Amino acid sequence: MKVLVLGSGVIGVSVAYYLAKAGHEVTVLDRQPAPALETSFANAGEVSPGYSAPWAGPGVPIKAIKWMLMQHSPLVIKPMLDPAMWRWGAQMLRNCTEERYRINKARMVRLAEYSRDCLKQLRADTGIVYDERTQGTLQLFRTQKQLDGADKDVEILQQYQVPYQLLDRAGYLQYEPALKDVADKFVGALRLPGDETGDCFLFTQRLAELARGLGVTFEFGVSVQAIEHAANQVTGVQTSRGRFTADRYVLAMGSYSPLIAKPLGLQLPVYPVKGFSITVPITDAALSPESTIMDETHKVAVTRLGSRIRVGGTAQLSGYNLDLEAGRRRTLEFVLTDLFPRGSDVAKAEFWTGLRPMTPDGTPILGACRYQNLMLSTGHGTLGWTMAAGTGRVLADLVSGKNPEIDMEGMGLDRYA
Repeated sequence: MKVLVLGSGVIGVSVAYYLAKAGHEVTVLDRQPAPALETSFANAGEVSPGYSAPWAGPGVPIKAIKWMLMQHSPLVIKPMLDPAMWRWGAQMLRNCTEERYRINKARMVRLAEYSRDCLKQLRADTGIVYDERTQGTLQLFRTQKQLDGADKDVEILQQYQVPYQLLDRAGYLQYEPALKDVADKFVGALRLPGDETGDCFLFTQRLAELARGLGVTFEFGVSVQAIEHAANQVTGVQTSRGRFTADRYVLAMGSYSPLIAKPLGLQLPVYPVKGFSITVPITDAALSPESTIMDETHKVAVTRLGSRIRVGGTAQLSGYNLDLEAGRRRTLEFVLTDLFPRGSDVAKAEFWTGLRPMTPDGTPILGACRYQNLMLSTGHGTLGWTMAAGTGRVLADLVSGKNPEIDMEGMGLDRYA
């Protein structure tokens, strides 16, 4: 079957790879000159099934107000006359209940755990390398209230048999000894030993090469202008380089998916949430993180990627704006130097921003829609890297008419009907 994949971020390339493995003839379109040059380029580097959780949860509206008043705020909202932003925000508020949080987190963990297993198998099958490390994630709590609040997450981790450790200061220093000089700043930690890290950009570039080896064609410098349709079928895609046709189509354009889907009458509840990162060279490995640290107060991740440290986080609602903002950089530099003051050269930091495609409930939108030959694969938010391999496998199964290996309940667009 001939399949056209729109988008070559980590999601689009993963889908293309697994489609080709399933025997399909695959073409990928992207406006950039190479894969993974937008949101997949410099994310935090976490492959964190255990840390998968929706942003919408009980108490979040009050927390959001407090966050915005912090000097180094994890949340910035720039009010705009954008109906999509306000509609998305209202939907998110409706998910800020205990019941919805549990349902949404369970869905996310289900996909993320499966994806981590797919990634392991992919490494075993191909030998792909991407500065990967398999030493877990450490979520650090600065207050007892934060530590106590981890109980509801632990219940879901237990439900899905996800390994975890609740650690005191002495406990987490066994895994991150470089924190010894700042241990008094934290009361405890939640460790997720099954989590991994890796360079998403490097992974996507190398997976694209493997996909080419399976016959996938990549068409770069091609801007998707419109998806053509007749009745309940997609008939082609109009681009800056003419018209492309296929038997099946996969929409994997991240934050830009709703803009392309809207003329089809599809209202995708996906909004761009701007994230930032800095990448810093390591100067002393012994004084740097071993894997990934998540600072729960500032919602910032600090990840070891080979000879570099990647610091990623903050959430900004400002539409499709891609300006690099000095205030966000200061927050990332503060967290890095607060945790690891002597391990890297912050003066040489490379600053980056990207748009995360967020749904109001945190779960991505995968699978069928009203158009019989169009599949959706968007809305992964901050977890595109975590969920990429599993998403690719699931979409390949769906396109091939097979039942995926995991329960797809609650992962389709129909949950917003």
